[in-house]
Amino acid sequence: MNRNDRSIVGLTMLAHGMVHTYELSVPIFIPLWLAEFDVVSLGPVEVAVTSATLGLLVTVGYGLFGLGALPGGVLVDRVGSRRLITVCLVGMATAFLLLGLAPGLVAITFAMIVWGVSASVYHPAGLALLSKGVEQRGTGFAYHGIAGNLGIGLGPLLTTLLLVAFDWRTVAAILAVPALLAAAYAVRASFDETAAVEPATDGGDAGGAGGSKASSGVDSLSEFVAESRLLFTGSFALVFLVVMMSGLYYRGVLTFMPELLDGLPGFEPVAVASLLPGGLADALGGLGGREVAPANYVYSGLLTIGVVGQFVGGKLTDRIPVERGIAASFGLLGVLALLFLPVANLGFAPFLAFGAALGVMLFIVQPFYQATVAEYTPAGTRGLSYGFTYLGVFGVGSFGGAVAGAVLTYANPPTLFAVLAAFGFVASATGVVLARK
Repeated sequence: MNRNDRSIVGLTMLAHGMVHTYELSVPIFIPLWLAEFDVVSLGPVEVAVTSATLGLLVTVGYGLFGLGALPGGVLVDRVGSRRLITVCLVGMATAFLLLGLAPGLVAITFAMIVWGVSASVYHPAGLALLSKGVEQRGTGFAYHGIAGNLGIGLGPLLTTLLLVAFDWRTVAAILAVPALLAAAYAVRASFDETAAVEPATDGGDAGGAGGSKASSGVDSLSEFVAESRLLFTGSFALVFLVVMMSGLYYRGVLTFMPELLDGLPGFEPVAVASLLPGGLADALGGLGGREVAPANYVYSGLLTIGVVGQFVGGKLTDRIPVERGIAASFGLLGVLALLFLPVANLGFAPFLAFGAALGVMLFIVQPFYQATVAEYTPAGTRGLSYGFTYLGVFGVGSFGGAVAGAVLTYANPPTLFAVLAAFGFVASATGVVLARK
């Protein structure tokens, strides 16, 4: 990669890691919120706190994470990526400071709203920057994905380790610091945001890199409607179905995974003192009496190993048709959903191997659909295109958490994983249709 490529990839890797550090730290807090809060007070109305309740709570923040991607996509075509990435980082830090001050679930919901709105602009800004400024786009997507997975895995791990020594409010406040430091770096970064964009050609359609609005974005509501219609009258409509299914699967399988694993053989909480030599355990005093949850560490490891999936997926997008990659990878995700509970019930060790495979496949799909968006959309509305993409992934996809919470409350885990398998198989079938087209 050249100097401009490295500068862009460095910034987007840092910001992407931050976004997912916060996103996937929230499920670590969910068991603590279930234990601490019995009801949500809404004026004269009190609502019991259940998995369904918390599923809806996190869906508010996660939903805005996706819904805000669309206006974020419009903005990135107008004001550029650097400004939006900086705003995103400052906003996420503010959200976790608010979370650290939250006295109850209403305040927690407000903090999640601030986080969702702030984080929502990152993916259209970061991915548009990569697709328009980096010459080696597939490699750029791969490194970008690796950084995201480091945040996805290390964020929950850092949260879990901090919870051994601090209460969850203090941990949330501490987690705000890295985003503030990353924002300071974003202000200083220097690069050409459009170095890899070829000059626009006359004519064209939404299926290529040139075409409509190849360099200017949208200026009005009428242009927004026209460009959106152009996108969805082509094969991008099928790509959008794929990313919706991906988001529903992703959020559905991850939101309650620590809670699900807690109740399975081999995942029982363990006292810190039992893991340490006697003298050291005595020296720790009350800290030695705290418990660690193996489920949290397995969850973090599963997410961290997704780095392999991101890297392999990014490299494969440069070597095989992305449509075939989508068909194969989502089909495997459907199969893994059906195998999740049978393998988990075998115990801790068998699930480690299975979790590694799930972690790889869960993230190998992301470079495929990111590259597919770039193949099926014009450069000038690339921000808008990725805005729609992450509206599907994190907006529509956010309902995966609500679906998971409702199914776990009113049905059972096997039903949940059957639903998740259906999401994977629908996306796989759509990839087959794209390949034939």
